[in-house]
This record gives sequence, C-alpha cells and structure tokens, in this order.
Amino acid sequence: VYRPMMQFSGILFSLLGWVLSCLTTYLPQWKNLNLELNELEIWTMGLWQACVVQEEGGMQCKDFDSFLALPPELRISRILMVFSNGSGLFGLLLSGFGLDCLKIGERQQEQKKRLLLFGGMLFWISGITAIVPVSWVAHSTVQEFWDENIPDIVPRWDFGEALFVGWLAGFCLVLGGSLLNCTICSTEVHPSSVRYAVAEQQDQCQHL
Repeated sequence: VYRPMMQFSGILFSLLGWVLSCLTTYLPQWKNLNLELNELEIWTMGLWQACVVQEEGGMQCKDFDSFLALPPELRISRILMVFSNGSGLFGLLLSGFGLDCLKIGERQQEQKKRLLLFGGMLFWISGITAIVPVSWVAHSTVQEFWDENIPDIVPRWDFGEALFVGWLAGFCLVLGGSLLNCTICSTEVHPSSVRYAVAEQQDQCQHL
C-alpha cells in the first residue's frame, strides 16, 4: 500500500521541482535593485535579461547583448540551470516508465527498478545543479552588499524572488528522488499473499 503512495509522492515532488526549476531559469528577478532617487522604479536582473518595473508603465525588459559580458556567477548559473532542467525532464521520463502503476513492462520488475533508480539519481543531480547556482548568486550578492570598498551612495543589489523559487525547486527535486529510491528497497506485498498468510494463521489456531 505504501509503495505506490511513495512513488506517487516522489513523482509529484519531482514534477513540482522541475516546473519550479524551469520557472527559476527564465524569471528576471534573480537580483533586485531599489533606487533611492526614484522609489517608483525597481531594477531586476536575471540570467537572460534585465528589467525595470515602474508603477505606471509596467515592466520593460532588455536581453543581454553578450553571454561573455555577464558576471561569472550568471554565466555558470545559466549553464547549470539549463542542465538542471534537462536532467529533470529525463528523470521524469525514466522514472515514469518504472512506476508500479504502469502496466508496461509489468513482468520485468528488475528493469523497472533500474529505471526508478536512474530517475531518482537524475532528480538528485537536477536538484543539486539548481541549488548550486542559486546559492552562488546569493553568496555573491551578500558579498557585494557588505563590500566596504563600494561607496555608500552606490545602490546595492538585493535577493530576488527567483532565488527562493530556485531553493524550493532544488529541495523538491532532491526529496522526490529520495522517495523514489526508497521504494526500490521496499518489497511490495500483494493482496493474495496477505490473504494466504491470514488463512494459514487461522488454520494453525484451529488446530491448537
């Protein structure tokens, strides 16, 4: 009973983490900047573009002109997040075919276990490669914020909403992969074997 529930929970957490990881990749709110001279404008920076949010004019975004012109943390983060999205998608495909509720390959339980194992490992990789770039950008943001060499009049970047979404995505992916791998070690108890064990116990009680 618990094995299908754990598999369903693992797939659900992994799917949620993968969706949040894709959302984190394309959100432009990795860094936020509030200007004291103009409090009506909020500047944001993501992996692909920079935007300015105005209360009256909405949001206006501009794509980065060059990949090499980006800071190192944003360049590596873009590569890692794309890799995280790809490995998460591949993990969903593999683990989906390894679920017990799927009738395809029902007689090949060892292969289904291998698919679940590979899918769970891919979810771990996807979760780690989502947490690392988000944490790196957060660390560099904290260092720049408290850098004493930068004059106080210079505006400082702050955490954006995409960082928190990325941390949640990585946690869901690692949790989903762990649940799927835990089901490989568990043994499935079929209803027929349960009924046989109960009948055998009742028969022994009658003889006593």
